[in-house]
Amino acid sequence: MKAVRLRVALTVTALAFFLAAAAGHQAQGGAQEVHARAGGIDAKFEYCTTCHGPSAQGFRGFYAMPRLAGQQPQYIENQLHAFLERRRLNPVMANVAHGITPDMIPALAARMSTLNPPPVGGAPAGDAALGREIFANGLPDQNVPACSACHGPDAKGQREIPRLAGQLYWYMVSTLSIWSSERGQGGRQDISWIMRPTVANLTPKQVQALAEYVSALR
Repeated sequence: MKAVRLRVALTVTALAFFLAAAAGHQAQGGAQEVHARAGGIDAKFEYCTTCHGPSAQGFRGFYAMPRLAGQQPQYIENQLHAFLERRRLNPVMANVAHGITPDMIPALAARMSTLNPPPVGGAPAGDAALGREIFANGLPDQNVPACSACHGPDAKGQREIPRLAGQLYWYMVSTLSIWSSERGQGGRQDISWIMRPTVANLTPKQVQALAEYVSALR
């Protein structure tokens, strides 16, 4: 009887040791997975800053790279998916988006939204007063609504509507000038289509004035 009890005790002890070891291994594996995921996000963020600037403030090089800092997370997520699905045409960003796993997209977007560096500045002096008027009140005679109606009085956007405050002047001018050719492709429309008639009704001078005004906002 004592021998049986001893064998049972040893068996229970071995089982408890095995379960504890397994739990420890699982916890370690979970910690390693979390660490690896965080490391992956860090690496992707650093990759993004290669073009968009160390604080995602944007960069004016051969091409104007947009400011992502402080951007609405949902907007960033939507645009990355648009690049993936070829609804927004940009060969460089299409390749970049394909290098980001789906679970990383919300994390990257959230991280960008927490940044708040000062605007890059450097826009040419033109007619910021005209830009302010277009942003605040629109151009009723040209069927151009007030930008503030969607982007907010502080130009910081909301949900899928992007932040414009502090956006690079040169990027704003370029993007508004090629809007219809870059977005809304592939037969699938999204909220960005609302901009097509608005952009079409702006003159180049008005686009430049609007870009000058919002690029200085913080």
